[in-house]
Amino acid sequence: MNVVPVEARSNVHSAIATASARTGIDFNYLLGQAQVESGLHANARAATSSATGLYQFVEQSWLGVVKAHGAEHGMGWASDSIRQGSNGRYYVADPATRRAILQLRSDPQASSLMAAEHAADNKASLEGALGRSATGTDLYMAHFLGLGGARQFLTSMQANPDRSAAAMFPAAARANRSIFFAPGGQPRSLGEIYERMSAKLDRGAKAVGGSGVEDGGFPVNRMQQPAVMLNGFGGDVTMGNEAQGGDEAWLASTIANLNVVRSRGGDVTANPAQMASLYRPTPESARLAYSILANLGAA
Repeated sequence: MNVVPVEARSNVHSAIATASARTGIDFNYLLGQAQVESGLHANARAATSSATGLYQFVEQSWLGVVKAHGAEHGMGWASDSIRQGSNGRYYVADPATRRAILQLRSDPQASSLMAAEHAADNKASLEGALGRSATGTDLYMAHFLGLGGARQFLTSMQANPDRSAAAMFPAAARANRSIFFAPGGQPRSLGEIYERMSAKLDRGAKAVGGSGVEDGGFPVNRMQQPAVMLNGFGGDVTMGNEAQGGDEAWLASTIANLNVVRSRGGDVTANPAQMASLYRPTPESARLAYSILANLGAA
């Protein structure tokens, strides 16, 4: 079994928490997507395409999102090096620079930030088309079918959830038979596929300590809530009067790091209640972590 080391998982959780805090895209959605796409392996590579990294970006998608948002996150050198041709495809003139930009897909911080920005872009477009707030499942459909395909899928599902999905998306159905068809070969409906995608994300998030949402899809914007709430932590942490904007992002990352702590004795996975207790920090531990940061800043 291929297991992600605790230290590596901690780095991934921190990167996702930071991306969530900076963009407003829900931590649990980003965590679930990373688990589904790569099993939280930052260096994951697909065998049949150029898809690489936590979020399995293919080359063109990665170049496009870095071009659009890289400069916002300290990757201006990469954004400035990417050009878009008359055919709509992105390219980088210098081969060494192109390799360096594509290698960023294996960096948890860069990959998480670009995945969150990509989700935010899709969110705005989908909400305009649907006339409602987008859920995490909606965003995953955009990841799966592309933005145009997701618009078609979701608007059609609103009108007729029992419509056959394979008839609408024959190419996607041929490449993903297990999604579009039941084991007996019966085509699945739009509504059935949407429910399966929602459950898939939910299981992915819960498998790595997130708080999945099983009834209605993941919310994707929690900017109204403190950053520490993004990963299911239920305690209240009061930010001091001297707290700066970056402190919430730090605190979200700290809580995420605490979430991957495991007992060194015994198999806690055999006891779900014990595992949940270890996975979620207490309000006291969060206050202690923030107190340490405040004391360091005052030193």
